[in-house]
Amino acid sequence: MNNKKRRRIILRLLLTLLALFLILLTYFILAIRIDEPAIANRNPENVSRLNPTPDFYTLGNNWLKKSESGLWEMYIEGNGFERGVAIGKLTKELAEKQELAFIRQIKELIPSEGYLTFLKYFVAYFNRKLPDYITDEYKEEIYGVSLYASDKFDYLAPKYYRILNYHGAHDIGHALQDKNMTVGCTSFAAWNQYSEDNKLIVGRNFDFYSGDAFAENKIVCFCKPTTGYKFVYITWAGFTGVVSGMNDQGLTVTINAAKSDIPIGAATPISLVAKEILQYSKNIEEALKIAEKRTTFVSESILISSVNDKKSFIIEKTPAKTNLYSENRECLVCSNHYMSETFKSDINNNRNILQSSSLYRKLRLEQLLKLNPKINYRKAASILRNQLGLNNKNIGLTNEKSINQLIAHHSVIIKPEERLIWVSTQPFQLGKFICYDLNKVFEQAVNLKEKKEIYEADKTIPDDPFLHSDQYKNYLFFKNMKNCLQFCTKSEFNLTVNPTAIEQFIKSNPDSYYTYRIIGDYYKKNGDLNKAVENYNIALTKEVATGQEADKIKELIMECSKK
Repeated sequence: MNNKKRRRIILRLLLTLLALFLILLTYFILAIRIDEPAIANRNPENVSRLNPTPDFYTLGNNWLKKSESGLWEMYIEGNGFERGVAIGKLTKELAEKQELAFIRQIKELIPSEGYLTFLKYFVAYFNRKLPDYITDEYKEEIYGVSLYASDKFDYLAPKYYRILNYHGAHDIGHALQDKNMTVGCTSFAAWNQYSEDNKLIVGRNFDFYSGDAFAENKIVCFCKPTTGYKFVYITWAGFTGVVSGMNDQGLTVTINAAKSDIPIGAATPISLVAKEILQYSKNIEEALKIAEKRTTFVSESILISSVNDKKSFIIEKTPAKTNLYSENRECLVCSNHYMSETFKSDINNNRNILQSSSLYRKLRLEQLLKLNPKINYRKAASILRNQLGLNNKNIGLTNEKSINQLIAHHSVIIKPEERLIWVSTQPFQLGKFICYDLNKVFEQAVNLKEKKEIYEADKTIPDDPFLHSDQYKNYLFFKNMKNCLQFCTKSEFNLTVNPTAIEQFIKSNPDSYYTYRIIGDYYKKNGDLNKAVENYNIALTKEVATGQEADKIKELIMECSKK
């Protein structure tokens, strides 16, 4: 074969590869394209936002204000698009802060720009059919929100596409990694003999951590939709899904992640399933029907308490199955694994029970309920704030086996018969719990034209004493020093920390396995393998949060020993 013929063959091959690449690129662009909803009436966009006083905004009957408690309170009404536009306009500054905090946390978890770029396109393709699994009402609401999203993040994706995908961020993160931003939510319900007044009471910690800044601007949103029931839920700017809430029929919803397989395609975000249940259910039968007809990304436990049914249930849901679980007693606890016979042989669930902190927290919660008979809202707060392990063992601050891991985005207590809901204030669940009477708020919401407090001051739960203790100061030192040590460990440079500071770090949280794991990693990185092994071994003598974590520490010891 002469050189001229060889060059022609190579050129044809290159042209074929180029054509194939262009075909694939065209397919990818067309595949990830998401059409915006067709809106029949766009008049809501013409309504102006007013700012009569600082931290108080109005938009027609809708409003957003900051309470003296530090919580943001919002009232919205209308159909999906009307609500979305109201949320988008009222919260646009908060939404920009929220998106910035979320993206910063993602970059901290995944510092590689190359991998982040890959992940961006992976999510785009993975979620290409996401709109097919979301109702028109909720797509229009999300679209309305997206119209006022910040331009600063358009490099990631167009606004509607971006906000839509954020609603599935919990689901994708939960499915793709064992230790994601949602670590270990814990919830419970009690009634009859377990409750002080025999009425339903619900408590939950939403342990979603995406950096301290992400939880700074919690919103208590009171929603009066055109169709369905009025409801309240705890959220953040730019997010319309529900993770904790109650409707005016006395039905409550909280969600807890369970172990899932890696999904193979888009489905309905669990927060939108929870929202649909809250908006359109007055009893467990109606809630179950909604859960059964929606296909979800991941496995989740949905704790439902219903005044009309006078008890609580857990909807255990996977992408393949939906099961209703209850117990023959008058309390129900929920962590991050399934408890019914339906999932008795489920490999994921059994592995989760053995390897995660879920079973430990369930047992601890049951123990606390027995130690605090006749639950009332103050006792519920003390349970949600508890940081000790089984039998009141000190297992260290921030341990995943604790009911209170000091990472909660919010904590809530609900008495659905009285339509009362308590919401925690900063930080975590340590600040005051502020009480809202759902009936009273909706009575005055439409006519609220000036900034005034709407919570029930006489029902406020005081700060956790821990917040004003030396232990809390130790926690703050531990947290800052942890970040410093981990920064040095991850750095490509040989950064060192003063040994005295390391000793102070140990004293700030001496009962935590995590303290010694962090120090072990630091010494391993800097080549002091004897000290690394010494600290790893101490870590194993403490209450290690999960089986996976214990196995990893043992692997690190073996790795150091071989060197």
